[in-house]
Amino acid sequence: QVQLVESGGGLVQPGGSLRLSCAASGFTFSLYVMSWYRQAPGKERELVADITAIGGITHYADSVKGRFTISRDNAKSTVSLQMNSLKPEDTAVYYCNAKFNALNYWGQGTQVTVSS
Repeated sequence: QVQLVESGGGLVQPGGSLRLSCAASGFTFSLYVMSWYRQAPGKERELVADITAIGGITHYADSVKGRFTISRDNAKSTVSLQMNSLKPEDTAVYYCNAKFNALNYWGQGTQVTVSS
């Protein structure tokens, strides 16, 4: 059974940091492109960052470049998102995603709220 379980969300003040983690199971993690998406209330889900299966090449949305860092540990089947210098506009539900060819899996999401 495929599972993607996110953790690490919460309430943080503007300028603060959070680290999200996603634990994967039930598939060959090392073959999959891993991504973080987010969805704010009333908005479409958007890609935040992704990391390739081979080589660990990363890609970021313009809105988070220089502030967020995605990483993966294939030995532990985990992907993380380090979020620094958080802004109120980063408030959203953050989702972990795994893609390999036509296979596409989602986690249940974790809430990140940036507010003073």
